[in-house]
This record gives sequence, structure tokens and C-alpha cells, in this order.
Amino acid sequence: MATVEALFRYPVKGFTPEALKQLVVQSDGRVEGDRVLAFRFADAVDPEDDAGLEYWPKKRGLALMDMPSLARLRLEYDRSTRRLRISDAGTVLVEAGLDPDGRAEIEDAVTRAVAAGPDARRLRGEGRLPLTLIGDGVTSRFQDRARGYISLHGSASVAELDKAADPTVDHRRFRSNIVVSGLPAWSEVGWDGVVRIGELRFTIAAPIRRCAAIMANPDDGTRDVNLLRVLTDRFDQEAPTLGILLLPVGGGGTIRVGDPVDRE
Repeated sequence: MATVEALFRYPVKGFTPEALKQLVVQSDGRVEGDRVLAFRFADAVDPEDDAGLEYWPKKRGLALMDMPSLARLRLEYDRSTRRLRISDAGTVLVEAGLDPDGRAEIEDAVTRAVAAGPDARRLRGEGRLPLTLIGDGVTSRFQDRARGYISLHGSASVAELDKAADPTVDHRRFRSNIVVSGLPAWSEVGWDGVVRIGELRFTIAAPIRRCAAIMANPDDGTRDVNLLRVLTDRFDQEAPTLGILLLPVGGGGTIRVGDPVDRE
């Protein structure tokens, strides 16, 4: 039987996940507390419009697809106090709140960390600096797609990819909200219709076409393997694909580790 193996949310876009025992799915198709903050370039602090919805293109802010070194930074976010702590190799770079002074401290620390690393050139383009930390720390807004979506992949698919690649590949590279065990490898990519997870029902919107973010080693922030090519060459995919996008049916609710996963 397929079950929920792990659940994650990502308080700050492009940074460290939170592993949780349960997730609250909002009726708007987003996970509560997911991507509530984002670092944007100076010329991209306002959203674009996508069919009447806010859209925040990841290429116009700090993102793993362009800056793999972000993965080496460890971020902790206390939602109750709205404080961020960011460290690098055990050294705390900044710990501050989301008031104006705290945001300035956080923005400065992250700018210095990126500027001192291998992705510094990404900050040199016109309109890049100063970085701005946007978001209220509560509202889920900064997903890759304007509609939001909940993301899911099967652990067996990642295990098959790991066998075909070197070095080790694990679920962290794919930054999904839901990891499911007990499925045949790659089977979820072919799903359509409706899937039930615990007490909630979801429509299956689309497979997830992957970007260069999955090439970032989640431990040291190096771009260590071309997984996009592995997916297309070794698994005969037209486009590099792993996982699916979901939208809740009939409102939100809570999903938990261990919940059964069944297609309808």
C-alpha cells in the first residue's frame, strides 16, 4: 500500500526545508507556511501578472537553479516569533526578525554570503542589488507557479535515479511537499484524474518538469551531477520530469505522515 513517507515545507524560497509530521493544505492549493518569504532582486520586488494571479518568477530572485551554493546555507524560521536564523558550516551568519531593521540585517548577511561564494557573479547584473526580503512570514505566496500547487513524488523514482547517477541522489534535491513510498518507480508521473491522500482528495494537474535546481548538492551547494541529462538520456524522457502537481478538491485540510495514498 502506498503511504505518505515524508512531508516538507519551505519557509523561504530556495532555502532549507522543514520536515513535518503533518501539513495543512489550504483551499487555494498551497501548503500553509510554504514559501512565505523570498529574496528578490532590486528590480523584481513587485509581482508579475499571470491570468489575474500574482506570479514571482524564480529567475528574478535567489534560486537554486542559478545559485546552487544557497543549498549549503542552513535556515531556520520560527513562525511564532517571525525570526530567521541562517548559518553556514555551523557559523551563524544572522539571526533577526522581520521588522525593518531585522530585514536589513538578513538582507545584508545573505548578500555577503552569496557575494563571497562561487555564485557571486549572479549578483553583478543590472538591477540585481540590493536584495530585498519580501513576504509577511505567514502568507504562502512564492511558489514557482502562480496557481501554487502541492508537489508530490514517489521515493522509488528517486531511488531509481540514484542508481543511475553518481554521487548520491536523495529526495532533498526535488523539494517536494509530499514524498510517497510504496509506489512503483515513475508510476506517479503517469497519473491523471484524482488521488486521495488521507481524508483529502486532489486533482492531478501535471507532471513536474525539472530545472537545474536538482543539480545542486543539498549538503555542500556544489553543482555535482547533471540530473537533467540523466533523466532524459537514461530514462528516455522527452523533458526531465520527476513528480506531479496537485490541487485540492472541495477545500483544504490536513495530511499526515503515514496517510494512505490511493488513486480514484
